[in-house]
Amino acid sequence: MQKNRLQFFIDKLFKLFIMTCILFVSYLLLIVTTFATFKVPSDSMEPSLLPGDCILVNKWIMGGRIFNLLDALAGKEVNISRLPSLGKVKRNDVLVFNFPYPERWDSIGLDLMKYYVKRCIALPGDTFEIKNGHYHIRGYNNVLGNIQQQDYLRLQFDGITKAPSAYEQGICFNTYPFNDSIQWNIVNFGPFTIPAKDMEVPMTPLNQILYHNVIEWEQKKYLTLKGDTVLLNDSVIQKYYFRQNYYFVTGDRVINSQDSRYWGLLPEPFIVGKAVRIWKSVDKSTDRVRWNRILKRIE
Repeated sequence: MQKNRLQFFIDKLFKLFIMTCILFVSYLLLIVTTFATFKVPSDSMEPSLLPGDCILVNKWIMGGRIFNLLDALAGKEVNISRLPSLGKVKRNDVLVFNFPYPERWDSIGLDLMKYYVKRCIALPGDTFEIKNGHYHIRGYNNVLGNIQQQDYLRLQFDGITKAPSAYEQGICFNTYPFNDSIQWNIVNFGPFTIPAKDMEVPMTPLNQILYHNVIEWEQKKYLTLKGDTVLLNDSVIQKYYFRQNYYFVTGDRVINSQDSRYWGLLPEPFIVGKAVRIWKSVDKSTDRVRWNRILKRIE
């Protein structure tokens, strides 16, 4: 009798163990292929996203990423591939991605512990400009980003330029690529063509400056300029074909957002997915749940 009870108890434990393993594996598969959740830490996406919002990220838009997790956590170079996608990124989508410049803003690297959420403004192949604070894509006439915030930034910029120092106002108006020969700023930027996979560009001194970071990342070689000649290590190159797609992303609160205006291009392999819903929101100052934001669609 005791033996039967013991066997019954062992069978129950074994079944519970198997069910737990199945649920855990299923959860991991969902995390890899379908969704992820992230907590918004800053105000750079206000008013669309507030600090304390917990957002649901759809991975099917681009396909879940497959790579060696242990190597990535160790800081090693990894090859990132994707599962089949069920859609594509559009302008004005809100994206979650690994910040691509964790050590220096002139060197791309994957940091699995650092995630950003920003709005996609320009797609691969787009030619992007900022004119008087407003975002523009050549051939595209719809609204990009938060127009009210862009207007506000332009007004602030007009005042800053009359002040002794922009940095005293807490705003940096110099932008990517931070080169004296390219006088871009946060209200007048570009034109800047966003690289698409297989797109060809001539290797002029200007393009050496604009695409220096991504070419070195793709090739794992040094891109230098000698006079008007562009060198990839010791080889002269006159044109370049990009291996990846890239995106230009900004925060909705443009006056307080560390985004592509400052650090440059976002490589497609670094994108986790599209933020689609707020599933939970807690006011960080009061620890109270913001019930009116629960299940709110992110637009």
